[in-house]
Amino acid sequence: MDFNSMSHYIKYIELRTSEIPNFDYYPFNLPIVSSFKRLDFHPKVTYLVGENGMGKSTLLEAIATKAGFNPEGGSFNSNFSTYDSHSNLDKYIKVAKGAIKASDGFFLRAESFYNLATNIEELDNEPSSAPKIIDSYGGISLHEQSHGESFFATFLNRFAGNGIYLLDEPEAALSPLRQLSMLSRIDHLVQQHSQFIIATHSPIIMSYPDSIIYEFNDDGIVETSLEETKHYMLMKQFFNDKDRLLHHLFNNN
Repeated sequence: MDFNSMSHYIKYIELRTSEIPNFDYYPFNLPIVSSFKRLDFHPKVTYLVGENGMGKSTLLEAIATKAGFNPEGGSFNSNFSTYDSHSNLDKYIKVAKGAIKASDGFFLRAESFYNLATNIEELDNEPSSAPKIIDSYGGISLHEQSHGESFFATFLNRFAGNGIYLLDEPEAALSPLRQLSMLSRIDHLVQQHSQFIIATHSPIIMSYPDSIIYEFNDDGIVETSLEETKHYMLMKQFFNDKDRLLHHLFNNN
């Protein structure tokens, strides 16, 4: 798909394969590392989907780090660190940016969101005449809300538009209804010249129509449609013939 005539904040990434020292160790032993040299992004929404362990979150983390985000999440200004566990894949990729610079940006990841919320509270408790950081997240402590509420409050209030937003498994904290609300918010932000790159397992989240889906598997990365993803086909099978699927599942134990 040719997006060259469209506006991007991140156009594509390239893997510097020749510089990788050894493909026997993580993250270079992931199937995706040996199977692609370039990945083009949709100017609106790009999805990275696939089973656990395929490397989609690792790749998203590398893109985020290379683009200037904290590996644990947050805005461009977030610089906290609770545990240095991110891979060094970012050192071997090139991020090609568009001509226009994003005025906003956020890396939202489910697994370290608690750490982000804690950092916000710590900074707001320091003596300062500046506005409270939490005000841009809706004004209510993220720790005083459920995980889903705080996650959605961040998405609803902190994302300002004209931005690049990287989301790592946002469905982890959201009900199906909230996931539909997230789709509506994504569309609103896209209309405000925003770009999303989303790693997800949710067929609801990955259903935004003006997008591209890359599915990660043992053979590498393939461009696909929503209906052809394994996640969608499995959920369709479950709802179309739940009893039969459960019968086979339980009788194989």
